Amino acid sequence: MALKPRPAVFLDRDGTLIPDLGYLSDPTKVRLYKGTAEALRLLRSAGFYLFAVTNQSGVARGYFPESTVKAVHRRLQTLLKLKGARIDAFFYCPHYPEGKVQRYAMACDCRKPKTGMVKQALRKYAVDLRKSYMVGDKMDDLQLAHNARMAQGILVRTGNGKMTAKRLKTGPLAKSGVVLDVLQAARLILAQNGNPSWTTEDSKTIVP
Repeated sequence: MALKPRPAVFLDRDGTLIPDLGYLSDPTKVRLYKGTAEALRLLRSAGFYLFAVTNQSGVARGYFPESTVKAVHRRLQTLLKLKGARIDAFFYCPHYPEGKVQRYAMACDCRKPKTGMVKQALRKYAVDLRKSYMVGDKMDDLQLAHNARMAQGILVRTGNGKMTAKRLKTGPLAKSGVVLDVLQAARLILAQNGNPSWTTEDSKTIVP
C-alpha cells in the first residue's frame, strides 16, 4: 500500500540550522543555533518530513572529501537527537563547475537553486511538494522553493539572511516569508497550516 504523501520542510544547513563557518571541515565545530531543535520538534509533531539540503562546493574545490560532509551531518544529527529532534535525510551537492577535483567539477542539476536535491527526496519519500516549504538564508534557497513549486520559501535573518533580505524587493521571490530564525520559520509554517502557535508578537518578525 502506497504511503499518503506528506508535506516536507527543506532546510538549508549553514546559516540556517547551524552557524555558517565558511567551508566547514571539522565536525567538532558544529553548533546548533538556539531554537533549531525546538523548531524541528514542532514541525515533526505537525507531520512534516524534515530534509536538509546543502551546497557543499568545498568538495569540488578540494578543501575536504565527501566523507567530511557526511561526518558533519552525523555530528549535527547527534546534537539534534540529544535535544529530541532529528532530520529525516540529508542531501548535499558536492559539485562546482570551476572545482579543482575533476570528478566534481561539473555543472550539475543538484546545486541550489536547481531542484536535483528535491528530486532525490521525492524518489525516496512520499512528499506533497505543493504543501512543502524551503527555509534558508540565501537567495538560492528562496529560488529553489520557486523552481520546485513549493508552497513558499522562507528567509531567516541568521547567516547571510540580513543581507539577502535587502534584495527581496520585486519579482517572484518578493512574496517569500522573512523571519528572525528557524524557530520563527517553523511557527510561521504551522500558522499557515492551522496551528495557533503563531502569535501577534511573532508576526512583528516578518518583513513585508
